[in-house]
Amino acid sequence: MSVSTILLSLSIALLAGLMLSRLAKLVHLPAVTAYLIAGILVGPFCLGLFGVDGLGFTSLHRVEDFSVLCDLALGFIAFAIGNEFRLSQLRKIGKQATVIGILQAVVTTLLVDAVLIGLSFLLPDGVLPLPVAIVLGAVAAATAPAATLMVVKQYKAKGPLTDILLPVVALDDAVGLVLFAISFGVARSLGAGKVNVLSVVLEPVLEVVLSLLLGSVLGYLFHLTERFFHSRSKRMAVSVTFVMLAVAISSLENLHIGEVHIAFSPLLTCMMLGTVFCNVCDFSEELMDRVDRWTAPIFILFFVLSGAELDFNVFTNGWVILVGVIYIIVRSFGKYLGAYGSARLTKCEPNIVNYLGITLLPQAGVALGMASKVSSSGIEGAGIVVNITLFAVLVYEIVGPFLTKISLLKAGEIKPEGKTSARHEHAKKLAERNSANSATE
Repeated sequence: MSVSTILLSLSIALLAGLMLSRLAKLVHLPAVTAYLIAGILVGPFCLGLFGVDGLGFTSLHRVEDFSVLCDLALGFIAFAIGNEFRLSQLRKIGKQATVIGILQAVVTTLLVDAVLIGLSFLLPDGVLPLPVAIVLGAVAAATAPAATLMVVKQYKAKGPLTDILLPVVALDDAVGLVLFAISFGVARSLGAGKVNVLSVVLEPVLEVVLSLLLGSVLGYLFHLTERFFHSRSKRMAVSVTFVMLAVAISSLENLHIGEVHIAFSPLLTCMMLGTVFCNVCDFSEELMDRVDRWTAPIFILFFVLSGAELDFNVFTNGWVILVGVIYIIVRSFGKYLGAYGSARLTKCEPNIVNYLGITLLPQAGVALGMASKVSSSGIEGAGIVVNITLFAVLVYEIVGPFLTKISLLKAGEIKPEGKTSARHEHAKKLAERNSANSATE
């Protein structure tokens, strides 16, 4: 694509997301949902059908050309979530968040595995192979941190449920990666006729440990580097630099030591980068706030592009819809049951017990990344994993943010929306300043 086409596509995507968010506010929907719908409208199954490059995304391959923006946005999202792991806060909720983060992911995987494995024996041959059922159980554990974080930020949610939600989402992805690596190793071994213990056990543990180690090193280097700069703009530039560096290094592929494949998780690396930095830097909150303002357009583009890459061709296969509906129902029940049980076990507040599970339903980037890895593996029924995951993401990304908002409202952690305007706030401050100046003259 030419530079003009790229810029035109991005500007239209950004404008569509912004304008639709105004309509979403009128019907009290989260802005995230508006961005996703905007992506669908400018995507290959709507505006893109006219085949005009730049006016819309004419194909899914066109959307994939902007994957670097999505990778960068996920890096900043993980970096922001790392800010929730301050030692002062972890001393209060660390044990509860850890137990809930692990148990709800494991319960969801076991429940989805049990139902889909049973279903694989009941459906016609080839509809749901056993390796597919095993892999989908692990994919079910993943939660979308981006949608959850954006809802929390948009409505400025505060309270016990919000405090524990973001750490649980972050831990959920770490546990999900381990569960996926183990399930994927078992599924691949079933196809090969033998189980490779090395790949099943060692590689997922290495991925988590090395990602956390890399994030820790970069986080401390980040702290050392920003001390050379004193202006806010340059310190913000250093922040952006290190997030980009973390995404770049953790995205390296084809690293091997003997038979062991070495991989990093960009999400875990950037999360650890933010965690270490916020605990060693005295003014990290100020920097985090400035980075949030800088990344706002990137986040909007991320969700619009996420909506544009949703493949509506999955609706042409009846079996995919059937299995997808069952997967969505069972996963939702597993998330709620796992969060409810583990929250009661750790003696959390009633609002956390009742509503946390619902806020963990959104699913997108991490799950799609897992499905993408399966699709390139060559295991039996790899395409089925991709299609069912896409179907689930279509539903969860549109419904999930709304359910998260409702849960936070029910928990009393979102104040009723008022009609606020940055323009009016600026005029109010200007009037107060003029009044103060007049009084001193």
